[in-house]
Amino acid sequence: MKHLYTDWYGFFTSQLSTLPVEGEMLELGSGGGFLKQLIPTVITSDIIELPTNDRVVNAELLPFADNSLSAIFMIDVLHHIPNCDVFFAEAQRTLKVGGKILMSEPANTPFSRFFYKYLHHEPFDTSGGWKIAAPTGPLTGANGAIPWIVFNRDLDKFTANYPQLQLVSTQLHTPFRYILSGGMTPYSLVPKGSFNFFTKLEKKVNRLYPMLAMFQFIEVVKIN
Repeated sequence: MKHLYTDWYGFFTSQLSTLPVEGEMLELGSGGGFLKQLIPTVITSDIIELPTNDRVVNAELLPFADNSLSAIFMIDVLHHIPNCDVFFAEAQRTLKVGGKILMSEPANTPFSRFFYKYLHHEPFDTSGGWKIAAPTGPLTGANGAIPWIVFNRDLDKFTANYPQLQLVSTQLHTPFRYILSGGMTPYSLVPKGSFNFFTKLEKKVNRLYPMLAMFQFIEVVKIN
C-alpha cells in the first residue's frame, strides 16, 4: 500500500512546477500518510488531531486567508466531505490564481461500480446529490460516486456555481493494484516484490481497457 501511495503522490509532485511560486500547500485528510516526505513544505492536516499531522483542518471551513494557497492535495477525501459544495466555495476563496485542487478519488467505471456497490463497505450512489446523508462521525459517512457526480454528471452545475474554478482533466488509473495491495487491511494479496511487475502490467491494461480503472486523478485550477 505504501508503494501504491507513493505512486499516487507522484501525481501531486508532477504538478509542482505548474503551481504559483508563492503560497502555502495544504493536504486535506492526510491521515497516516507521508506526503511530507516528498513535499517537505506541505501542511498536512485531518479533521481530527493526529500526531503525524501539522494541523486540524475542516475542509468546509479552511483556516486560511483569501488567495493564500497554491495547492490543495487530497487522496480519497472529497467523497467523505459532508457538504462538498461548501468545500469548493472555500477552495475558490483560498486558492491563489493558478492554484490547484489535485485529487485522487474513486472512479465510476463498469468494474469499479460493481466493486464499490457490492464488495466495498462505503456507499456508492450515482443517483445521489452533493451532500452525504446522515454522517455519524468525522470519519464515517461517504458516497464514493460524488467525484463522478460533481465532475461528470453535474459538471455544468460545478462550472456555474464556481466560475473561478475550472476542471482541467480527469485521468482514470489503477485497475487492480489497490485490490492486490489488500487496501487498508494488514495483509497484501501478492508479494511486495511484485509491485513493479503489476505496475507495468496495469499501465498496459489501463491504456487498453480504461473502463476497468477503479480511481481517477482530478485536476482543478483557479482561473481568475
